Amino acid sequence: MNLKKHLLILAVAGLVAGASSVSCCRAQHAAAKDIYANLPFEMERVARPQIPDRSVCISQFGGVGDGIALNTEAFASAVEALAAKGGGRLEVPGGVWYTGPIELKDNIELHLDENAIIVFSNNTADYPIRRVTFEGLDTWRCQSPLSATRAKNVAITGRGIIDGNGDAWRAIKKGKLSPDAWKKKVQSGGLLSDDGNTWYPSESYKFGATTGSDQNVSTWATTKEDFEKMHDFLRPVLIQLHYCENVLLEGITVQNSPCWNIHPAMCTNIIVDGITVRCPAYAQNGDGIDFESCRNIVMVNSTLDVGDDGICVKSGKDEIGRRRGIPCENIIIDNCTVFHGHGGFVVGSEMSGGVKNVKVSNCRFTGTDVGLRFKSTRGRGGVVENIYIDRIAMADIAQEALLFDLFYGGKSSSEVFADGDQGEPTDMMPKPVDETTPQFRNIAIRDVWCRGARRAMLFNGLPEMNVENVSVENTAVYAETGAQINESTGVTLRNVTVVPRKGPALMINNAKNIVAENFVCPAEMETALTVTGSRNADVVIESKQIDARNAQLSKAAAAAVTIR
Repeated sequence: MNLKKHLLILAVAGLVAGASSVSCCRAQHAAAKDIYANLPFEMERVARPQIPDRSVCISQFGGVGDGIALNTEAFASAVEALAAKGGGRLEVPGGVWYTGPIELKDNIELHLDENAIIVFSNNTADYPIRRVTFEGLDTWRCQSPLSATRAKNVAITGRGIIDGNGDAWRAIKKGKLSPDAWKKKVQSGGLLSDDGNTWYPSESYKFGATTGSDQNVSTWATTKEDFEKMHDFLRPVLIQLHYCENVLLEGITVQNSPCWNIHPAMCTNIIVDGITVRCPAYAQNGDGIDFESCRNIVMVNSTLDVGDDGICVKSGKDEIGRRRGIPCENIIIDNCTVFHGHGGFVVGSEMSGGVKNVKVSNCRFTGTDVGLRFKSTRGRGGVVENIYIDRIAMADIAQEALLFDLFYGGKSSSEVFADGDQGEPTDMMPKPVDETTPQFRNIAIRDVWCRGARRAMLFNGLPEMNVENVSVENTAVYAETGAQINESTGVTLRNVTVVPRKGPALMINNAKNIVAENFVCPAEMETALTVTGSRNADVVIESKQIDARNAQLSKAAAAAVTIR
C-alpha cells in the first residue's frame, strides 16, 4: 500500500494530527495553560518550596571552579553554613566544579549559573555504600553524587549542568557499541566477562555482576561487609531524593549518570520544570527520572534522551513494596519530550504499592523502544488504576506504540524481540489470585498518533487477572504489525486507525467485552482480523473494512464475535 492511500485512510477516520477532538493549535495551547483544569481526579496545587532569602557562593568556602581542584569539602562547608542559619541559596558560578558527593539539607537551594558545570569525581572510592531504596527494594548502594534525605524545602535550579561521570561506573554490552568504540573501551582498561561480550570497569564490579543478582540488586549479600566486596557494582543514582517534602528541580541539565539519573522516592510535593536529562544510549539502567511512592507530582516542559526508561512511575517491588504500602499518586506530566530510551512514559515494573491518579498530556516520544509502556509480572501485586493519557505524538518507535505487559522479565522490549519471545497468544492456564497478583485497570488513552513502530499495540494480561477497562480513542498508528489484545477484559477501541505493513490489523486472543467502534484499517487486507483462544466473550467489531471475508475466527472463538 502506498503512502497516499495510508494518508487517505487516516483522513477518512478524522485522525491525522490536528483533526482530533482538539481541533487546532490555538485550542491546544489554551487548554494547556492551567494543567490543573479539568483534572479527572482531585489534586492539590503543588507550591514551590520556601527557600529563605539568603545566599552564599561556593567560592566563599574555598571552592575553585577550574575542573582540577576537588571541591567536596567546600560544598559540605557551604551547606552546613546555610543550614546553621536556617537555609538559603548556594550559588555555583561559571566554571567546572569537580567534587565528590553533595548532600543537601532543609531549606537549601543549589543554584547553578548557566556557565556552571558540576562534574562528580570518577574515583568510586569517594562514594561509600549506604542503605537506600533502589529498584523497589531496601538495599545497599554507593552514596549518590547529589542527594537529600528527609529534607524539607529542597531545590536544584539554574541553567548549568550536573554530570555524574557515569562512564567510570558502567559495564557495557558489546552489542551496544560500534566495533571501533568497543575496541577503545577494551583498550582503556577494565576486564571482560567470561564470554567476552560485556566489559566491566573493575574486578569489584564483575564480582557483583556474576555472583547472583536480581537485575541490579544482589540476591545473596546480607551484611554491609558482603556488599563492600562488590562496591563498584552498586552504581549510585545521580540525584537521589528520599523522604523529602517540597522539592523543586528547575532548568538544570542532568547527564551521564552511573545508573538512574533522578530518583525521588517517598517524597511529597514535587515540581520538575524545564529540565534536560541526557545519558548515552548504551547506558545500562540509565533511566531519566523514576518517581517511586511519591505523592503530588508536577513534571512539565522537560526533555529526556536516555539509555533506559524516560519518565517512569514506581512504588516498590514485591513483598517490600506491598509492606511499605505507599502508592505513587496524584501526578501531572505535561509538555515533555523523550528522544530515546526503553519507554517514553512508563509504569512499573516495580509497582507493588500501587499507582493511581496520573494525567499525561501533550508529550512527544521519538526513537524510544516503546511509547506508552505499562509493565509488571506475577509476584508484584499492587494495583495500577485511574491513568489518563491524551495528545501524545510518537515517531520511530522500535517496538510497541502502546504496551501492557504483565509478563515482564527484566528485559527491554527490543531485547525480548531479539531473543525471539514475541508474546504469541496461547491458551495459558490461570494461576490462583492472591496479594502477589498485579492489576492494571481503568486507563483512558485518547488522541495518540504514531508514525513508525514494530507493533501498533500489545495488551498482554494474565489469564487469572486480565488487563481491565482500558479505552483507546482517536488514535492512529502506522506500524509493521497491528494491534494485539491478549487476556484482556473491557477494552474499547473507538475511532482507532491501525495501518500495518503486514499481517492482521487487529489480533484478539482470550478477551472479553471487547468493543472496536469505527475501527479503521486498509480495506484490501487479506486478513484484517484474527480471533483465537477458548476464553473469548462478547467481542464486537464495527468496521467498514472488516467483514466475514477477511476475518479469521477459530472455532472456539466464532460464537463470541460479532462483526458489523
